[in-house]
Amino acid sequence: MASSTLGARSGRSQRPHYRCAECGWQTAKWVGRCGECQAWGSVAEAAAPTVRAAPAPVTSAAVPIGQVSGSEAAFRRSGVAELDRVLGGGLVPGAAVLLAGEPGVGKSTLLLEVAAQTAREGRRVLYVTGEESAGQVRLRADRTGGVHDELYLAAETDLGAVLTHVEQVRPDLLVVDSVQTIGAAGVEGVPGGVTQVKEVSAALVRVAKTRGIATVLVGHVTKDGGIAGPRVLEHLVDVVLHFEGDRSSRFRMLRAVKNRFGPVDEVGCFDLGADGISAVADPSGLFVEHVGGRVPGTSVAVTMEGRRPLLAEVQALVAPSAAERPRRTVSGLDGSRLAMVLAVLQQHCGIRLHGHDVFASTVGGARLSEPASDLAVAVAVASATYLTPPPVGVVALGEIGLAGELRRVRDLPQRLAEAARLGFSMAVVPAGRQSPDGPRSAGSDRTVEGLRVVEARDVLSALRLLQVGSRQKPSLEVVEPQ
Repeated sequence: MASSTLGARSGRSQRPHYRCAECGWQTAKWVGRCGECQAWGSVAEAAAPTVRAAPAPVTSAAVPIGQVSGSEAAFRRSGVAELDRVLGGGLVPGAAVLLAGEPGVGKSTLLLEVAAQTAREGRRVLYVTGEESAGQVRLRADRTGGVHDELYLAAETDLGAVLTHVEQVRPDLLVVDSVQTIGAAGVEGVPGGVTQVKEVSAALVRVAKTRGIATVLVGHVTKDGGIAGPRVLEHLVDVVLHFEGDRSSRFRMLRAVKNRFGPVDEVGCFDLGADGISAVADPSGLFVEHVGGRVPGTSVAVTMEGRRPLLAEVQALVAPSAAERPRRTVSGLDGSRLAMVLAVLQQHCGIRLHGHDVFASTVGGARLSEPASDLAVAVAVASATYLTPPPVGVVALGEIGLAGELRRVRDLPQRLAEAARLGFSMAVVPAGRQSPDGPRSAGSDRTVEGLRVVEARDVLSALRLLQVGSRQKPSLEVVEPQ
């Protein structure tokens, strides 16, 4: 009786299961469509595991954490200041970094620049390319000035060959472009599949940890913007970076999604040109055009990208429409936020736009998604409606509520300091608990680092302060930014 029960239990443990080859989703029975990624024909029977873990010899004895030396894990500068900013100080020996981004955004160009700068500092670099030939990478290196004797290049798609190159070169920095093109012999699936990506990533991370090699892996993204491959890939690495940007613009941004060695709210800015990629230490100038002139339909907002304040210019165009349903077109802005701002302007400010087309955009490819830019959008639309330019040198900050009130925004001191540094002379901000000195009344005036700060409780008050809600000329006297 006991043997039959044991046989039944072992039979249940050996019951076959099925796994999706695209995302790794598992199910007890075969289905034609994956329940996780919705791929057709990707579910197949997976072999039951037969190996059980057993105690094994340890490589080194466990010691108190106070006796562990942290000098071996110190940051090393990559030579690219904006990348070091996002990483928290630089590349850590033995760290595994995953860099993801859309095709053509400049991932390979960025990593070739990092490899060249690291080689110039006397550290050996091994660049493994699986998507291009060695000659193609050399041509790009000639164009960007990335040729150096300490930069080694290998075109491989086999994991064993990559590990052999690591043994021979013994690099301080390993770049694999990309992890989806590398295949491991003896592992089921094709390169880029779930099983292959897991095995290749685990092997490269293991080599990075045991040999103290800083490793950067390039990852593909799906059409939804997520990293292609199994989710375990993001858990294996220490840092996950996203490289993003509009193809019609040269501006690129690097964001940290996961970082075991530093913050995850830093943003790096780059300029991608014909001669390579370069760091942009002060990107606000790329997004502001009409700083020293009065132009109707323009306004300047201060947005926060991570912990970095950036100034961006908002432009609006309001034109009469003969259509039954006027157009609402945005570029670089949230269309739903624009619709809400237009409704507030009509309901609480008396600006009728039901018979007009409204076009709103940002300058230089900037993207404003946070609500703190609502007031700048409202000022631009009101200015375009009445063809009344706002005062020169003014920034507008504030989130607009459905009742027309202005709500406070986060990191206001940093935003004001950035506006003052760039030469702006006045800022319109929400009234209330924004000041460290306590609540202030609407319309109160103070100076912060040479910047005149005027507070307003609602949108109508802000438009009246700037006098852009009518055809009267604004009477505020401000100094043009230098």
